[in-house]
Amino acid sequence: MTRPTRLVLALSLVSLAGCSSAMTAGGMAPVTQSPSSAQLHDAMRKLWSDHVVWTRLYIIAAAANDASAPTAAARLMRNQEDIGNAIAPYYGAAAGTKLTDLLKQHIQIAVDLVAAAKAGDNAKVADADRRWHANANDLATFLSGANPNWPKATLLAMLNQHLALTTQEATARLQGRWADDASTFDSIFNQILGMADALSDGIVKQFPARFTT
Repeated sequence: MTRPTRLVLALSLVSLAGCSSAMTAGGMAPVTQSPSSAQLHDAMRKLWSDHVVWTRLYIIAAAANDASAPTAAARLMRNQEDIGNAIAPYYGAAAGTKLTDLLKQHIQIAVDLVAAAKAGDNAKVADADRRWHANANDLATFLSGANPNWPKATLLAMLNQHLALTTQEATARLQGRWADDASTFDSIFNQILGMADALSDGIVKQFPARFTT
C-alpha cells in the first residue's frame, strides 16, 4: 500500500457526518443585540476565528514538514488560554482554567491525529479519534453545566461538526486536493462563527443585566 493510500485510509476513520449548527437548534435562538452584547459577539468571533485559522496554519505546516509547525502549535495553545480567559468574568477563574485545559486537550489530540495520519498508523489515528470525541463530549458537558442556554446536545452537534470539517480539511491537505482544502476551510470558518455566536447569545441570556447598554 502506498503512503498516500495509507493517509487516506487513516483519515477516513475519523470522518463524521455533518451536523446542523443552526442557531435556532435546541433553543439557542439569536438574541437582540445591545452595543455591549455586540462587543461580546465581536470578541467571541475573533477568538474562535483565531482557533480555526491557527489550526489551519498548523495543519499546513505539519503536512509539509515545515519548521514553523511548532510555532503554530504554540500560538494555537495560547488561543485556548484566551478563550478560557474570556469566560472567566462570567463563570470565575476556575471555570476559565477548566475550559482552557479541555481546549488544550482538544488541540493536542488534533496534533496527535495529524502525526499518526502522516505516519499511516491507523491504530493511533483510531485512538486519537476516540479521544477527540470523548473530549468534545467533556466540553459539551462542562459548558452546558455552566449555562442552561447552552443545551448539551446542540453544543455536541456543533463540536462534532467542527471535528468532521477539520478532518476533511486535513485529509484534503494531505492528499493535495487544494480546491477541496480551500472550500472546506470556508465551511469551517462559517461554522465556527455560528458556534461563537451561540456561546455569546447564551452568555447574554444568562446575564442580561450586564448587556443593557
